[in-house]
Amino acid sequence: MESMLNKLKSTVTKVTADVTSAVMGNPVTREFDVGRHIASGGNGLAWKIFNGTKKSTKQEVAVFVFDKKLIDKYQKFEKDQIIDSLKRGVQQLTRLRHPRLLTVQHPLEESRDCLAFCTEPVFASLANVLGNWENLPSPVSPDIKDYNLYDVETKYGLLQVSEGLSFLHSSVKMVHGNITPENIILNKSGAWKIMGFDFCVSSSNPSEQEPKFPCKEWDPNLPSLCLPNPEYLAPEYILSVSCETASDMYSLGTVMYAVFNKGKPIFEVNKQDIYKSFSRQLDQLSRLGSSSLSNIPEEVREHVKLLLNVTPTVRPDADQMTKIPFFDDVGAVTLQYFDTLFQRDNLQKSQFFKGLPKVLPKLPKRVIVQRILPCLTSEFVNPDMVPFVLPNVLLIAEECTKEEYVKLILPELGPVFKQQEPIQASNMILLIFLQKMDLLLTKTPPDEIKNSVLPMVYRALEAPSIQIQELCLNIIPTFANLIDYPSMKNALIPRIKNACLQTSSLAVRVNSLVCLGKILEYLDKWFVLDDILPFLQQIPSKEPAVLMGILGIYKCTFTHKKLGITKEQLAGKVLPHLIPLSIENNLNLNQFNSFISVIKEMLNRLESEHKTKLEQLQIMQEQQKSLDIGNQMNASEETKVTNVGSQHIDKVFNNIGADFLTGGESENKEDGLQNKHKRASLTLEEKQKLAKEQEQAQKLKSQQPLKPQVHTPIAPVKQTKDLTDTLMDNMSSLTSLSVSTPKISASSTFTSVPSMGLGMMFSTPTDNTKRNLTNGLNANMGFQTSGFNMPVNTNQNLFSSPSTPGVTKMTLGTPSTLPNFSAVSVPPAGAKQTQQRPTDMSALNNLFGPQKPKVSMNQLSQQKPNQWLNQFVPPQGSPGMGSSVMGTPMNMMGQSAFGVQANPFFSPQNFAQPPTTMTNSSSASNDLKDLFG
Repeated sequence: MESMLNKLKSTVTKVTADVTSAVMGNPVTREFDVGRHIASGGNGLAWKIFNGTKKSTKQEVAVFVFDKKLIDKYQKFEKDQIIDSLKRGVQQLTRLRHPRLLTVQHPLEESRDCLAFCTEPVFASLANVLGNWENLPSPVSPDIKDYNLYDVETKYGLLQVSEGLSFLHSSVKMVHGNITPENIILNKSGAWKIMGFDFCVSSSNPSEQEPKFPCKEWDPNLPSLCLPNPEYLAPEYILSVSCETASDMYSLGTVMYAVFNKGKPIFEVNKQDIYKSFSRQLDQLSRLGSSSLSNIPEEVREHVKLLLNVTPTVRPDADQMTKIPFFDDVGAVTLQYFDTLFQRDNLQKSQFFKGLPKVLPKLPKRVIVQRILPCLTSEFVNPDMVPFVLPNVLLIAEECTKEEYVKLILPELGPVFKQQEPIQASNMILLIFLQKMDLLLTKTPPDEIKNSVLPMVYRALEAPSIQIQELCLNIIPTFANLIDYPSMKNALIPRIKNACLQTSSLAVRVNSLVCLGKILEYLDKWFVLDDILPFLQQIPSKEPAVLMGILGIYKCTFTHKKLGITKEQLAGKVLPHLIPLSIENNLNLNQFNSFISVIKEMLNRLESEHKTKLEQLQIMQEQQKSLDIGNQMNASEETKVTNVGSQHIDKVFNNIGADFLTGGESENKEDGLQNKHKRASLTLEEKQKLAKEQEQAQKLKSQQPLKPQVHTPIAPVKQTKDLTDTLMDNMSSLTSLSVSTPKISASSTFTSVPSMGLGMMFSTPTDNTKRNLTNGLNANMGFQTSGFNMPVNTNQNLFSSPSTPGVTKMTLGTPSTLPNFSAVSVPPAGAKQTQQRPTDMSALNNLFGPQKPKVSMNQLSQQKPNQWLNQFVPPQGSPGMGSSVMGTPMNMMGQSAFGVQANPFFSPQNFAQPPTTMTNSSSASNDLKDLFG
């Protein structure tokens, strides 16, 4: 099997190569390029048909080639007879010009190997279509193999042949002599054309009414190509050696029979005994019944029977056949009208084109594309007819595939897209295109959309006609999803905005706003916010329809899931624009309610979003505070676990002297912190004071922690006075302080606190280890602040959160009654401590409840310093008084406020005696935990 296929393939390749080489030697190839072998036709299908193009104009043609190798088997004189017969047929066809005859583009050319001539583009011969594939390339093209004639094609094709015969018989006074399927050619548009005038007979008396046609006797010795096809030949040719126009009508009847019987002729003729065959045929014709014509449509069956009548005078003539009811079909008449379109004036054409959309759906697609579409597009050269033709072309385009549209229709529409004259026709064209814009954008390639289609839309938006602008604005939303985003953003939207701002028509302005509102969903959110919404504020008119259009765009943007308006835009631009519009006098109650409804929705969302943001921000701040305090507690506990409290306190007091004099920051080498320490020259008195403080620190280091016990007032014992005594002795100005019961409700605010010798200004620590015990007294001491509020909760711990319910503020005097804290500074050298008068502590009586025994100032001075210090140093990780004092934010551990941790007078609980159940602590960390829970 494979070897047979290879052999067949090699044979076809050889034949094709031979034909190509034969054609290449023909003069036709000087002007025409010969392409693919597509069909065969002519007497005996001897002519091979190739597609081709004219070199100069690129016009499509068909090239008919007769290869002389087909007649190599004949003698020379027989070859000459065949060549002469073929030449005669082509030459006669070239001289005749009629729409029903095949049009010759280039006359016959002969070369050593072939004959060739060019005609209009051809699809195939009727014989090929009916299944006779002789002299066709193998395998047969599916275009021919699968071709099926539609009824309208058959009807109109036979009508065309009849019209062609009528032209020959009446006008040319000629008998064709060989009307067969081989000599009927279907051109590229599907029209049936007559060729094969090899055996035509012209009238011997053309001037007379009754023409006479001389006929030659049948010569069976001639080659078959020198004789007509006997199966379609009238009996009188053979039996009476006569011919007339009726002989061609008999041939037409046999062709009609073959068309309706898949190419099979009504009689088969034995060419060896032609006379006997025709005698039998004549007898059968005389008894021809309806059963023999059963495949022929009933409405034409009787006419075919008449055409096949033995008596020539009974046969209908060609003109009569063109008028039979069988051809009176809507499709056939429509196709016939197109073939005579060039004869009609513009008024007749316009009326025909107006009614054509009702007929097109009744016709097969192939017929429409092959026959009607070329006729329609050819009318585009007539500007006045374009508005009537264009709707039909676009109707056909809807039924075409994208490939067919791009190949057959789009090239013809190019000039129409740009047509601007005459004005009336141009406006109508714009309207038609706008109504079919979805079709154009769906099937037109993107490049052509940008180059041809969208410029037409832009031209419509800028047209002087208000009706066109309105229609364009109404139609744009229907195909907005098909427009590429850059074109919409950079070209379409600006023109819509210009149409809205520059028009004097209220309808155009309103339609512009409606159009924008409908295409918002295809736009980017930020483009809408930055470009569309600001544009709304530029619209000058205040008509209710315009205002409602503006409101509609705002509402669409506000409620759309993809778009939305930010609360900043709502608060800053949208609401300030909408609220004044809502009270325009032109608005009625319903319109006003629409405005108010949208405004309320916006306000509600604005409130909800901003409130949620603030709540989340507050939660984040509280979580951050907790995190920072936790980190501080962890750092403090780790330090206290690894370093004994006494060692840490020793280090604290070793640094006190330097901090007093320089105001710098202590350097904690164990924590790896390196802070700049400002050096100052010390006076002798300062050095003596520093030595005393170091000595005192050594004593504190050797003492045991204070054990919990019930204290009773004792007489003061004079000892070396430390900083606490100095602080307490100089608090005499507090005797005028008004202090309430532990549940303090009155409040006031310090507005000025002098700089203090203790240096208690807390700079922000750079490490968690900075927030240890040194924060309470000696780390970064010395501060100046304008004032502060001290929240106090008498029912909770001193270091509870300032936002905790139940917190009140404590009044600590006014600027005119501020205590003088300058006495707290380091006493100068040589100052006598005995000159200080005793402090009146009666004002502190109210700070102690009945269950909490009083402790004298001397008893406080008697306590061991580390116990006293731990009592006022806040535990690391406890919540501080994180509030703002006079607009100044406080640090987490109250580091920007004096006295919260360092001054016991702001927390009466610090003076309460520890309960007797307190356990002894072996470290400063445990002491802090016991003191502050």
